Amino acid sequence: MNRVILLNKPYGVLSQFTDKGTEGSIRPTLSAFVDVPGFYPAGRLDRDSEGLLVLTDNGALQARIAHPKYKRPKTYLVQVEGTPTEAALAALRSGVTLKDGKTAPATVVQAPPPDDLWPREPPVRFRKTVPDAWLRLTIREGRNRQVRRMTAHVGLPTLRLIRESVGDWHLNALRPGAWRWASETGA
Repeated sequence: MNRVILLNKPYGVLSQFTDKGTEGSIRPTLSAFVDVPGFYPAGRLDRDSEGLLVLTDNGALQARIAHPKYKRPKTYLVQVEGTPTEAALAALRSGVTLKDGKTAPATVVQAPPPDDLWPREPPVRFRKTVPDAWLRLTIREGRNRQVRRMTAHVGLPTLRLIRESVGDWHLNALRPGAWRWASETGA
C-alpha cells in the first residue's frame, strides 16, 4: 500500500527535507512540518510559493505524480499585479513562448479574492497606484517557476502563488504547515 501525505507548504519553506544551500544558511525545510520517515515530495514548489505539496513513500508513485508525461493537472490561485485583459488570458490559454520553449495551453479564469486566505509573512507588497487581481490557473507540465514566468510574459507579474490541487488531491481547509493522510488515488 502506497502512503500519501498532503502538506500545505508555507511560504519560505524549501520543498526538501534538508538544506543543501550555502554554508551557514538556515532555511526552513519540510522536516519542520513532516516527521514521518521515508517520505519524499512528488514535485516541487518554489520557496516563495505556498500550498499543496504531495509526499509519498513510493518512488513509482512519486514519478507518476511529478513527471510531465503523465500530464497531471496542477491548479494554482495566483495573485497578479495589474488588471488581466482578455488578450492576456487568451495568450495563457493558448500557451506562451518562454526562453525554454512554448508552454502547453493553460486553463485560466479570473477569480474572486479568496475569503479564507491565511496571512503571509512577509506580506505581499501592495502599491496603491497599481491594482491586483486573482487568477485560477491550471497547467499540466511543471517547468521551473513556470506559472510565474507565464504571468510575467503576459504583463501580469505574480505577487502570490498558492497551489490548490494536484490531480484529484485538493488543499481544502488545510492550514499552512499542517498535513493529512490521503489515499493513493486522491482526496
